Amino acid sequence: MGVHSFYRPRRIQTLLVANRGEIALRVIRAARELGMRTVAVYSDADRDALAVRLADAAVHIGPAHATRSYLNAEALLAAARESGADAIHPGYGFLAENADFSQAVTDAGLVFVGPDARTIRSMGDKAAARACAKAAGVPTVPGSEGVVGSLDEALSHAAQIGYPLMIKASAGGGGRGIRVAADEAQLREAIPMAQAEARAAFGDGGVYLERYLPRARHIEVQVLGDGERAVHLFERECSLQRRRQKVFEEAPSPALSPALRQALCESALRLTESVGYRGAGTLEYLYDETRGEFYFIEMNTRIQVEHPITEAITGIDLVREMLRIADGEPLRFKQADIAMRGAAIECRLNAEDPARNFAPGPGTVSHVRWPAGPGVRIDSMVYAGSVVPPYYDSLLAKLIVWDEDRDAALARMARALDETEFEGVPSTLALHRALVADPDVLAGDYHTNYLESWMQQREGTQ
Repeated sequence: MGVHSFYRPRRIQTLLVANRGEIALRVIRAARELGMRTVAVYSDADRDALAVRLADAAVHIGPAHATRSYLNAEALLAAARESGADAIHPGYGFLAENADFSQAVTDAGLVFVGPDARTIRSMGDKAAARACAKAAGVPTVPGSEGVVGSLDEALSHAAQIGYPLMIKASAGGGGRGIRVAADEAQLREAIPMAQAEARAAFGDGGVYLERYLPRARHIEVQVLGDGERAVHLFERECSLQRRRQKVFEEAPSPALSPALRQALCESALRLTESVGYRGAGTLEYLYDETRGEFYFIEMNTRIQVEHPITEAITGIDLVREMLRIADGEPLRFKQADIAMRGAAIECRLNAEDPARNFAPGPGTVSHVRWPAGPGVRIDSMVYAGSVVPPYYDSLLAKLIVWDEDRDAALARMARALDETEFEGVPSTLALHRALVADPDVLAGDYHTNYLESWMQQREGTQ
């Protein structure tokens, strides 16, 4: 593969992608467009993965279970040494927001594609991020000032905050380590459960408390920073969630006025620049429509699953920009250069069986047909004959569409979903086909608890 003549000499010549699945493919493609050699890593379960086939080189890192492969920092660093990598991109999940891993990569003389360990510790930890937000004058949901050290401390905070409350894991994300308590009795029961789940998922049992807003909308702002300056790339609406896992996202949010959008994005920019952020990041907010108020809840110090819809409405390749920043380039954009055009939607298609309470359905994909046509994008590692292993997230594909406005994007998504076919494993395809025909979704009238209530109503009428 030749390197285009207009690229300057790079510090990063070889990039190791410390992840799997569709995000590994996404990073490999962006890196190769920048003239970088790419190295995939794979576990026993992923020997035939598409990322392994498409990378310039691949290194085996261990058994199928993530704790012995994709979460094994020593194995990843050994793979980097073996392959001659200059840099490591962590993708999302696994070690992407692990400050110790970021530091270990740097200590090994490699470039970590993302923020440094200090920033991950201050912003990747939810309780610490709330403190940073308050210092930057960004509103936060009323809650504990930091990690609660004991049940007595939690009860004391709860008396001040008021019920209902959310108990949230201070480290990690993905909806794990979260419980809702309606009263003191439920809080007493939920605290140890949340701590145990957080410890099992992230190796850190720290939790904090937050006021629960049952009809809030989940809106997030995408940012890019080079350590000196930052820009925002507008917002994404992520309120359609099941078990606190995002299912359906769109950009921009149908709930925000231009004035509120500007205030939200400016608050995200203020917080990002206050910590000298470097790389791509996402600031997540809850928006209380009844009061017209938004609250910062956490920052994801990595690329997000739903980043393609931001790319669609801005025309900016976020992963390529991450790599450029990690390679030492300053931000190529001023805020005035970034414009929002049209509307984009993403549907997450998972290998889950709706008839069995959405249980994961690993297996071999015997047939797949992807949609095509204007404004349609598929991010997936799936092909006919590929194996969906039982050890990892059940994501099969992200179906992304763009069109000139929201109504047109919804119609395009409905058409694209109708063209999509999966055989061999269960999928959530039918769920998304029903969602894009739902009157409330079409009207943009939904919140974070909407989808689960919607599914219960559908089950009750069938």
